[in-house]
Amino acid sequence: MDNNIHLEEIKKLLEVLPPHVKKAVESHPEISSLIEIVLDLGKLPEIRFIDNQIMYIEGPSVTQDDIDYVTTQLGEFTSDNRAGIERTLHRISAIRNRRGRIVGLTCRIGRAIFGTIDIINDVIESGKNILFMGPPGIGKTTKLREAARVLSDDLNKRVIVIDTSNEIAGDGDIPHPGIGKSRRMQVSSPDHQHAVMIEAVENHMPEVVIIDEIGTEAEAAAARTIAERGVQLIGTAHGNSLENIISNPTLSDLVGGVQSVILGDEEARRRRTQKAVLERKAPPTFDIAIEIREKDTFAIYRDVAKTVDTILRGKQPNPEIRVRTKDGKIEVKKPLEEIPLPTAEEAEKIFKEKEVSEVSIFPFGVNRGHLERGISALRVPARVVNSLDDADLIITVKAKTRPGTKIMNAADASNIPVHVIRKNVSSQIMKFLKFYFKTSGDDVSEDAAILEVNEAIEEAKSSKKALDLNPQNSYLRRIQHQIVKQAGLHAESVGEEPKRRLRIYPPS
Repeated sequence: MDNNIHLEEIKKLLEVLPPHVKKAVESHPEISSLIEIVLDLGKLPEIRFIDNQIMYIEGPSVTQDDIDYVTTQLGEFTSDNRAGIERTLHRISAIRNRRGRIVGLTCRIGRAIFGTIDIINDVIESGKNILFMGPPGIGKTTKLREAARVLSDDLNKRVIVIDTSNEIAGDGDIPHPGIGKSRRMQVSSPDHQHAVMIEAVENHMPEVVIIDEIGTEAEAAAARTIAERGVQLIGTAHGNSLENIISNPTLSDLVGGVQSVILGDEEARRRRTQKAVLERKAPPTFDIAIEIREKDTFAIYRDVAKTVDTILRGKQPNPEIRVRTKDGKIEVKKPLEEIPLPTAEEAEKIFKEKEVSEVSIFPFGVNRGHLERGISALRVPARVVNSLDDADLIITVKAKTRPGTKIMNAADASNIPVHVIRKNVSSQIMKFLKFYFKTSGDDVSEDAAILEVNEAIEEAKSSKKALDLNPQNSYLRRIQHQIVKQAGLHAESVGEEPKRRLRIYPPS
């Protein structure tokens, strides 16, 4: 947007401010980079700029009359406590006290910036469904507004903007020219956004639907319905990155959803993975995902389905990176090619090369089922035997190892080593197996993580206490989160890497 036009837009906001605040703001040398004005009852007026600079206006503190001066000049505040100034992109958000009186205002400057998506024009014009992600204030809504203008004006497409808080096309019944020839549908309440999304497609025959802040399960379902009807969908969702969307149960359907599956032995070997894995449930709603990492830095995932599969297999995806440099040039870094999975024959060869002779373990006072599942989960070269005569070693608990006991006398007579664990629980058995077979934490399989979380779920239900699992990487924690959710319990990740782990809470 031309700087003079932008200053004229700012002046429309200044007109509704108390006179002493307006005077201080319009005389500031950096007025063109103004981003917010904050008025809180009993505090000095605060001015915020794009570069995170903050200035306080000296003089009287904000009074109730100052706040009322502003609110009486605005449109009606909706259920999400937002209002605007007609035919502008400015947004005024209210803070209320317990009795409903407005005691604070955040007045945010709205900008229509032409050319802000030229760096990704080819993606926008591809006709594919596009999901924008990024932290608050990074410019997602600005990108949607410009996409609406480009598609409607330059490509002559029928575009409808679903404008829940009037942030994309401004306040009032006549939309801001920043969306070009696009049509705008307002939403009476955020709770109705999903219904208006469907109404747009059923009643108005758009070629493109643009929606800001998909945040509920109903909105995610509406987005899928729109995509399945052949309408291009461009939107944003709550999340800074694609991994945030995948791990969010409410929004994961946007990228195909996640489920836990058990692979056959041959497929597990082919993939060089364990039998229990997370997989995508369905085709993604969005074909392309774009992370806005900085103002002019974009990470583009051109195949969301492939990228989600990569992440669920515990690998790092390789997005295309586009950057606008300070001198206005656009630099593009193409993604690296992923290493292909081995063939079934190659995987079989790798597997056989790792096979070694088995160790026969005799459990005494130790749960045989836990031991067998631990061996299977860790894939260590061991088997459980029923007779001391067939054993290479004995595993037992501390209470059974007093001198003179039957098992200790038998072990001495047969010269069989005895390994002692503190308690007859799966975590202690797993700890022994990892130690004995020199299996590092990074080698623990999905099966081991599932075994541990399933037993912890039962213990949490019976003990009514919160339980911490062993530390795992983010991939295994996602599997455990999914299982806890399916069991009807709640869990959260606690601690810092590399000791970050799952904490399971008992039923409420």
